[in-house]
Amino acid sequence: MAPGYPAGTSRARGEQFERRAEQFLLGQGLCLVARNYQCKLGEIDLVMRTGTTLVFVEVRYRRSNHYGGALASVTATKQQRLRRAALSYLQSQGLNESRQSCRFDLIACDGSHIDWIPNAF
Repeated sequence: MAPGYPAGTSRARGEQFERRAEQFLLGQGLCLVARNYQCKLGEIDLVMRTGTTLVFVEVRYRRSNHYGGALASVTATKQQRLRRAALSYLQSQGLNESRQSCRFDLIACDGSHIDWIPNAF
């Protein structure tokens, strides 16, 4: 259970799946850089690193794949918000997006099934 949130809230479930995704990616050899980076432009669930590449990870959970499931929930608007938040993160770290290799990965959790889509958009 996520600290500070009642067990049944969607935020608590979201944090639970973010932790699962983090553990999964650590097992795949990525290194954690930051969790839940927030700025006025949006939020990035996980910032990871593989080699010299920064990986911005969006974790999406849906109880089932009705209505398209977790993958379908990452709309063009959501992708744009993530890109803007990633640029804000890079700037906050003194990094330049033209010199820092980056990618956006998606962890989609439908029920208990996890899909990892590297370089999702």
